[in-house]
Amino acid sequence: PDAYLSVTEALRAGGFGENTAVRIRWVASDDCATEEGAKEALGDVDAVCVPGGFGVRGIEGKLGAIRYARENTIPTLGLCLGLQCMVIEYARHMADMPDANSEEFDAETTHPVVSTMADQTDVVSGERDMGGTMRLGLYPAKLAPGSVVAEAYGELAVDERHRHRYEVNNAYREPLAEAGLVFSGTSPDGRLVEYVELPADVHPYFVATQAHPEFRSRPTRPHPLFSGLVRAALARQSDG
Repeated sequence: PDAYLSVTEALRAGGFGENTAVRIRWVASDDCATEEGAKEALGDVDAVCVPGGFGVRGIEGKLGAIRYARENTIPTLGLCLGLQCMVIEYARHMADMPDANSEEFDAETTHPVVSTMADQTDVVSGERDMGGTMRLGLYPAKLAPGSVVAEAYGELAVDERHRHRYEVNNAYREPLAEAGLVFSGTSPDGRLVEYVELPADVHPYFVATQAHPEFRSRPTRPHPLFSGLVRAALARQSDG
């Protein structure tokens, strides 16, 4: 769809860099709301990309797709809202938080693993105007040495474009990490989660960023995270 043209082109560029054609199948997230639906929609794919967005519509389907990809070791890349959904899914099924959610979707959840950014609280509550209040633009991040994302980028200090109002709730970082989720990149001060992943010995490529790396991809200069996704997909395909 045109709404995700940048993601489409970033995926294709990732394929170009690996000398392969990427065939893209767009899946309505609602199709993956059940385990059976997710299997039917994703059972024959080599990789999954969960793009950004806003609002609660289709969220349970996104979570279903992520769970299927995680449990079946399908290479997966989450972008912006995709990261938040990957955190929610992991909290629900791997960290004993069955009602985990984002405050954007359920203000009453007992496990708000994704919450309003501190400087956006008044906006979301209606006490300030929504216009021009997002975390918007280019921001730096520091990556964990030896992480999947650090290996992909080939460096530990990166910059990416952002457009979001919600973030991973720091109160849940420790229990999620104890359950196996790796917080592999943060803002330079360590306050904001920018990247999450699973270790390479647990999953071939389960990576997400709060940013929009698709905006920095170019036809002949693919973004490292998309290149990593395509490489993992090719490895899965060759393993057959």
